Amino acid sequence: MSYNIGLSGLRTTNKSLDVISQNIANVSTSGFKAARAELSALYGGGEPAGVELSKVSQNFDKDGNKTFTGRSLDMAISGKGFFVTKNNQGQTLYTRSGQFSQDADHNIVGSDGEHLQGFGVDKNGNLMTGVMSNLKVGTGNLPAKASTRLDFKANLRADAELPKTPKFDTKDPSSYNYSYTSKLYDSKGTEHTLTQYFVKSGENQWTAHAYVDGQENSTQELSFNPDGSLAAPKDGFAIDFAPEGADAMNVKLGLTGTTQYAADFSAQYTADGYSAGEMSGLHVEDDGSIMAVYTNGKELLQGKVVLANFANPEGLATADNTSWTSTFESGHAELGQAGTGTLGNLVAGAYEGSNVDLTGELVNLMTAQRNYQANAKSVSTADKMTQVLFSSM
Repeated sequence: MSYNIGLSGLRTTNKSLDVISQNIANVSTSGFKAARAELSALYGGGEPAGVELSKVSQNFDKDGNKTFTGRSLDMAISGKGFFVTKNNQGQTLYTRSGQFSQDADHNIVGSDGEHLQGFGVDKNGNLMTGVMSNLKVGTGNLPAKASTRLDFKANLRADAELPKTPKFDTKDPSSYNYSYTSKLYDSKGTEHTLTQYFVKSGENQWTAHAYVDGQENSTQELSFNPDGSLAAPKDGFAIDFAPEGADAMNVKLGLTGTTQYAADFSAQYTADGYSAGEMSGLHVEDDGSIMAVYTNGKELLQGKVVLANFANPEGLATADNTSWTSTFESGHAELGQAGTGTLGNLVAGAYEGSNVDLTGELVNLMTAQRNYQANAKSVSTADKMTQVLFSSM
């Protein structure tokens, strides 16, 4: 029996050494999770019969150190969760390794060519949340879009005096109280300037003169309530003009939020048009949204990364050093957006390193070597005792 006990100790210690060596070898591997050999005692007929390897568990509770690279598609998960990928055989894999890049077809892939999964977008850039697919970055330029709406919000000073010059003239600043210029774009992406000149005409009354590219376009009367809120026109007004060589423009100018308070003149606007642009880069938002950045200053959604989590991550089956597959023991993958539910946050421009504690592994290695030596000694001692027994017969 002593031979078998010592032999079982040698076998299990050898397996423990394999696990420790694997941890040490992958101390710099992105997304690697440290493993631990868990041993259990063997008994036969109520008597000790040795030891066996019950299982090899991995530490999914501890994050690896984050390495910031500045690369646009590198991502790290802070907390629970896995990236969802598919290999060339169509098998779904789950990984913590966030070193992603683009392949020749502009798919977002991992270091081994596996495709990152998430929600794609339609031709209009709208997110399609129904079915996950391979995430891909568009390659075309962003075509120009004609402006159709301009939301203008301003404060016209309530205690302003009537202009000194009664006849309005764009060249005479004393004939108006305030002016503000906005940008519009036609169907070719050509920029046009919309300048509004505001003239106080009476108590709670103003006249807005709209000029496009220096040419008079329209005049609109504005009136305010005693509390400073806009009374009319509630729905704003239209700016119509026909750019040379482009489609006719009809821009809805909204005035929601425009006020008349005894404060300084101020204004801001947002418009939906833009000029054509070329893709100049990518970046990933905290929620996993992948945005393409264009030279015209616009950003366009390319897709959204989806994370997965499991009721029992330790039940996952190992596919390779940094990826796993789901099993009955792990449970089904629970999919969601980063930062929601039990899923961790996404850190863009970085990747997660190994969570192996090198110092601890070296101590474990020395302990396992001592255990191996002790078991080898027990086998040697049993052998000597057997020789003594036979020599005395």
